Amino acid sequence: MRIAQLAPLAESVPPRLYGGTERVVAWLVDELVEFGHDVTLFASGDSRTKGKLHPVWPRALRLGRKGVDPSAACAILLESVARRAKDFDVIHAHIDWLPLPLLGRLSVPFLTTMHGRLDLPGLPDVVRQFPNAGFVSISEHQRRPLPGANWIATIQHGLPSHLFKPSLERGSYLAFLGRFTVEKGPEDAIRIAQAAGKPLRIAAKIPRGETRYFKKTIEPLIDGRAVHLVGEVDEAKKQPFLAEAAALLFPIDWPEPFGLVMIEAMACGTPVIAYRSGSVPEVVEDGVTGFIVENVDQATRAVAELGRLDRKTIRARFEARFSASRMAREYEQAYRGLIAT
Repeated sequence: MRIAQLAPLAESVPPRLYGGTERVVAWLVDELVEFGHDVTLFASGDSRTKGKLHPVWPRALRLGRKGVDPSAACAILLESVARRAKDFDVIHAHIDWLPLPLLGRLSVPFLTTMHGRLDLPGLPDVVRQFPNAGFVSISEHQRRPLPGANWIATIQHGLPSHLFKPSLERGSYLAFLGRFTVEKGPEDAIRIAQAAGKPLRIAAKIPRGETRYFKKTIEPLIDGRAVHLVGEVDEAKKQPFLAEAAALLFPIDWPEPFGLVMIEAMACGTPVIAYRSGSVPEVVEDGVTGFIVENVDQATRAVAELGRLDRKTIRARFEARFSASRMAREYEQAYRGLIAT
């Protein structure tokens, strides 16, 4: 098949540092190319891919030149796709609602993977405007707020099996990986580590809009010993960060659509202690790949139970459920279904 992939322009594909969606797109494109498909990636010019790169904008917007209007870059993206639409058998968008008015008029089969939360005001109105647009959710929980959407599949994320090497050692610290926002739970992660008497290492991005929250709430708790800030990590640094941890803490307070960091930890053989929110029960097998808990107290008790979990089993469950190959095969099936209709 000739497949177009439309990626967000905020980060490169894959991202240099933080960026879940762009990382998944990179893995998907590479796997599809390995399957023998002709894949074109519409993304920033600093992206790297086994497919054919159509550079829409010179550099990823977040780490590129300041002051660039994101709408200008998106306009060029849409125009680029419109001009080349007839080159493809199917178009796969990862940029939410933005391209729907265009894609619905191009006479080329298309689908959109929704990567974010869907419980926001106004989204049901958008769905009603595009009754024939096919959507893919990344968890069953994610799609609940929009039952009227044309859901054609739920396809959970996957990552290359060779990307992370598992460690069978129990680990000496707890890890938090993500970004500094209230909904990701960094404060609770600190409380859990303190209550469990374990050091906590934090590898997290500080979003521009969350600087005040970080300075006021998180920074005073970071002492460099019991709570150590690592900063954003790339793929090379993420491997030892997760593999050498006793557990990943995932104390979220929002309807997490998937939680890529959970399967990254599992790929390292590292268990996950997560709050029961969003997709967590679909990803974590309680008592096997980690523990699903309700609050700080339960999470603290779970830390004491980590010895019951087998890291070799955790890695095996990752391989069985969350490989990039499995993800790409499921998308391949979705593409064929669209083309056949």
